[in-house]
Amino acid sequence: MAQQRKRLGDLLVEAGILTKEQLEETLKRKKRGQKLGDALLERGYITEQQLIEVLEFQLGIPHISLHRYPIDTTLMNIVPKDVARRNILIPLKKNGDELLVAMADPMDYIAVDDLRMSTGFQIKQVIASKEEIIHAVNKHYSLDESMKEILSDDIEGDITAGATATGEDDAPAIRLVNQILLTGLQQKASDIHIDPQEKKILVRYRVDGVLKTERALPKSLQNVLTARVKIMANLNITETRLPQDGRIKVTLDFTSVDLRISTLPTVYGEKIVIRILDLGNSLNKLSQLGFNKINYEHFLNLIKKPSGIILITGPTGSGKSSTLYAALNHLNSDEVNIITIEDPVEYQIEGINQVQVNSNVGLNFATGLRSILRQDPNIVMVGEIRDTETAEIAIRASLTGHLVLSTLHTNSAIATIPRLIDMGIEPFLVVSSLSGIVAQRLVRKICRECREEYEPTEMEKKLFERRGIKVGKTYRGKGCGICNMTGYKGRVAIQEILVVDDHIRQMMMNNKSTSEIRDYAMHNGMIFLIDDGLLKVKQGLTTVEEILRVAIDD
Repeated sequence: MAQQRKRLGDLLVEAGILTKEQLEETLKRKKRGQKLGDALLERGYITEQQLIEVLEFQLGIPHISLHRYPIDTTLMNIVPKDVARRNILIPLKKNGDELLVAMADPMDYIAVDDLRMSTGFQIKQVIASKEEIIHAVNKHYSLDESMKEILSDDIEGDITAGATATGEDDAPAIRLVNQILLTGLQQKASDIHIDPQEKKILVRYRVDGVLKTERALPKSLQNVLTARVKIMANLNITETRLPQDGRIKVTLDFTSVDLRISTLPTVYGEKIVIRILDLGNSLNKLSQLGFNKINYEHFLNLIKKPSGIILITGPTGSGKSSTLYAALNHLNSDEVNIITIEDPVEYQIEGINQVQVNSNVGLNFATGLRSILRQDPNIVMVGEIRDTETAEIAIRASLTGHLVLSTLHTNSAIATIPRLIDMGIEPFLVVSSLSGIVAQRLVRKICRECREEYEPTEMEKKLFERRGIKVGKTYRGKGCGICNMTGYKGRVAIQEILVVDDHIRQMMMNNKSTSEIRDYAMHNGMIFLIDDGLLKVKQGLTTVEEILRVAIDD
């Protein structure tokens, strides 16, 4: 055993994955108390898969995927949850006096010794990825305990008293909801759906834009669950026939998150959707948005203009707000007065005056925008152009020396021009105010851990040829425990930018068709959504299937 206690850094250097210089630099700069493996992953020197393979090969400790591993849930009583979470481990099964434990760091001998002394078992380690263990701990601890407590006690009668008391964080209903939220946060979900069915309740998470069912809860938990969520968001728990919306800021696992809560009456009870706005990941820099070099230059030039209107278009959930906030963050300085009107205000930014739409008192986009223009703004951001009145005021504001940023729901950048004219806005106003249009979509990124190269199919080769792009290497995700066997992890944006120049203005004034404008833009080197997507496929960031899911090849 003593001979096996090698240090992780030495193993990685021996395996040729890490240089001595990289190891020394990481050891010097890593945060106090941070594990070396985490510090190396943070710097991108190694991938989690490489770490697992080295430990498996050098120490002879097997690696398992927890994705479909049958975990013995009775062992949760032997190893407390705080021990499992603190040391990132989970017990799997016992065999005589031996306890099989999955660990992210099997070289954490202190944790192994503690576990041996506290349980009385001999500990046999296996390696699993950090994310899989955290996911399994959240799935198998707490949630089941809270459910059993709720089902055993008839607490529906005094749910309000128990759930509103601030000091009673250990009430079963509160723990159940907290656990559902925490799982969503750790899976990096954008939304949590609590769907009532005829005989059960489904808890579903939207991860990387795709919904997946996490678990089914007994129907008897529905009232308790709904009441707790409504109390958190200060909603009316007695009103079950009308949709309600609320918002709450909470700290989960030392992370500050904003939750937007929406309830909707369905035939089987109220459906709840919780949008998670992770304030830590909210404000990206423009350089982190995935723009290719040409589009990045175009976008920077557009937002530097002193006046004009810039529109960001795309369907719901295509990252329009993130792009707007990144642009505002880039422009935010003491010299300019930036005012926004939003419904709702998603992220609060220091130094920017943000106005929340409130239709109950008659404060909508149009009336709010009128008032904003009397507040001496340099830059105005309108959350969304929903009607002709808002569009007209925004356009007139851009003609009177303001830079206006807004969003609109259209399929492509060029389709935005006829959409504005269809809304009843005079063509000469559209022509003189419009500076540029950005169309955007989000596509899933290939998982870094299980990425593999493959020979492109004939269909894929033809697609690249048709768009005039030389096809190089193509990649796909094999599917591993870290990406939940999907082959994808995280998302990246693809964009197209139409810069409205004098020639396009002339074409718009002469009522030229969108196909003529498109041809002109193409000859001028505009990169369309499909092109930007295929370039990102070529870089190994995503797959052709993902691009064709969101962009049309025309």
